[in-house]
Amino acid sequence: MDESPAETAPVPEVSNGWADRTPEELVAKSIAPVKKQFLCPPPIRACSNEQNDDVSGGKTKPAQTSVVKEKKSKRQLKRERQQAVKSAVGICPQVAKRGDVSRCPYNDKCRFSHDIEAYKAQKPEDIEGDCPFMTAQETCPYGLACRFLGSHKDGVEAGDVSAHRRSSEMNGLSKDVQKLLWKNKVKFPKADAKLKALGLLGPANSKIKILENKKDDQVVSNNCHVTDGNGCTEFPNNSDDKMELAAEIREENGVDETFSLDESRPSKKPRSVIEEEILSGEVDDGGVTATLEVVEPSCTSPEPEATADIVSPESDRSLKLHPREKKLIDFREKLYLAPLTTVGNLPFRRVCKGLGADITCGEMAMCTNLLQGQASEWALLRRHSSEDLFGVQICGAYPDTVARTVELVNQECTVDFIDINMGCPIDIVVNKGAGSALLTKPMRMKGIVQAASGTVDCPITIKVRTAYFEGKNRIDSLIADMGNWGASAVTIHGRSRQQRYSKLADWEYVYQCARKAPDALPVLGNGDIFSYLDWNKHQAECPELSTCMIARGALVKPWIFTEIKEQRHWDISSGERLNILKDYVRLGLEHWGSDTKGVETTRRFLLEWLSYTCRYVPVGLLEVIPQRLSWRPPAYFGRDDLETLMASDSAADWVRISEMLLGKVPDGFTFAPKHKSNSYDRAENG
Repeated sequence: MDESPAETAPVPEVSNGWADRTPEELVAKSIAPVKKQFLCPPPIRACSNEQNDDVSGGKTKPAQTSVVKEKKSKRQLKRERQQAVKSAVGICPQVAKRGDVSRCPYNDKCRFSHDIEAYKAQKPEDIEGDCPFMTAQETCPYGLACRFLGSHKDGVEAGDVSAHRRSSEMNGLSKDVQKLLWKNKVKFPKADAKLKALGLLGPANSKIKILENKKDDQVVSNNCHVTDGNGCTEFPNNSDDKMELAAEIREENGVDETFSLDESRPSKKPRSVIEEEILSGEVDDGGVTATLEVVEPSCTSPEPEATADIVSPESDRSLKLHPREKKLIDFREKLYLAPLTTVGNLPFRRVCKGLGADITCGEMAMCTNLLQGQASEWALLRRHSSEDLFGVQICGAYPDTVARTVELVNQECTVDFIDINMGCPIDIVVNKGAGSALLTKPMRMKGIVQAASGTVDCPITIKVRTAYFEGKNRIDSLIADMGNWGASAVTIHGRSRQQRYSKLADWEYVYQCARKAPDALPVLGNGDIFSYLDWNKHQAECPELSTCMIARGALVKPWIFTEIKEQRHWDISSGERLNILKDYVRLGLEHWGSDTKGVETTRRFLLEWLSYTCRYVPVGLLEVIPQRLSWRPPAYFGRDDLETLMASDSAADWVRISEMLLGKVPDGFTFAPKHKSNSYDRAENG
């Protein structure tokens, strides 16, 4: 940990103040009660220029500020990539694998470099240790580009990286499907049929539009193969004909195949229609409706019958699975690792799986990005073969976007359940109407769950917060209906969006919602679980809870799963913690690659994780056990130098730890955490 010389350090107000107080007083202040003999003066942090003025002399002292990288345009980044390809750094992958120029099928026409000697001259020195692929008794797929080349027993001879990933990882997006997504040519027959039945397909299929364009619908139906007595379309038995005919109808009506978040939504309805809906008991919210039952006295045939004929498979209740007939996930008393943005990647989940986690879930992926075929977003859905009970989490603002994404994911991926995020507090998500913004639109929530669950047979779960604004909880009024919407399980984070991660989670309200939920709807709790005592308490106080989801507690100490299963406080040593980091690095190199790019990607995600683990205080150093997630650790010495280094909240010390595992960082390397992990940061009201 960064420490200042004793003779230059000022009186440590924080440490001396905490040393003079009792453990009870420290706990009341949310300060971790570290034993007095381990306390140390806090390091002197560099101040900003504005806060570093020398009042006596009127001069400004130079401040040590972090290097901020200039944001480059897409054109600049593209130019740099092209230059890197032409340089010795961009050696041909085929040549790098075998160390033989003749292996490249393009020869002189290859756009990559074939200069092996130039590549070796600029290549960083090898990292100490064994190649992760050799450790797994496999052939390294990176050959000459591997940063552990010296440990290769067979020299440069390389294997196939795609074959390695196919054997252990799944849920990759095929190039053919990606190209179709780029060209907006993917069809979503199941999602569109369900959306049409619910009246949520888009502007051209809203209730007002259907009533206004009834004459146009008659023309379209007369041009179809078969019509009934009312002039409405009846699909033939062939499913392919149904899909083609449905596509023709959508094209005639001017319906866009993919409705993105940025497109305009249906206009508000005339007052007369709203009055009719109120009289019939239906309430519309945010332009999203739950049914297509509109009564128009001037029509000779009611519109619901026409809709039922158009999408007969959906309207025929005997052919549709009831939500309770779907495959159910047994969440009861299972250890559930929450979907965690950035840090909850595949290597981290494998680490937690080895430490006792039962259920894992991928990082939150945005629906619009998935529908656009973005490779970086689809990478969030990847699954390892060791994850025997795995789900993916998606986030969207509108029923059509979510339903089409669910159909696409169910078709391209192997998952046990799909979770819909309705509680993300991040501004960029909320401003698009997704995440916790949906908590203000219960009818839209209903439309999303109904459309998603009616599109696929895969269980659909949802994750919510208590409310959008603090003190205005509303999940208790919706929990009884969520099962009827089609949700297979509901996870409740005991905070509002306005709270973010400040204050403590309201578990009493979570208990209240769990008791109001139907017996067939599993309810999971989430928030501030940091020891096996927290887990036991929630399970004992509310037997109606199926299980508890563990999020930040697993980021700070992933061995929490072992503690819960073994019912003990694990006073883990610094060496054991380092071994966990080594496992993560090995798994990261297997996932991202052992070449320079893979090493630096692994390093970046390792540093993001270390920005959380520094908050852990070893059990042997605490006056009060167990540690709470809301406690702020004071500056302290560990029982050895490595434990002291791991307790540092300085990014420079995190980089030092990464260099112990991944070698020296490149010249000019800088790092700033992507997320503010501290629950005691200032509350950002949304």
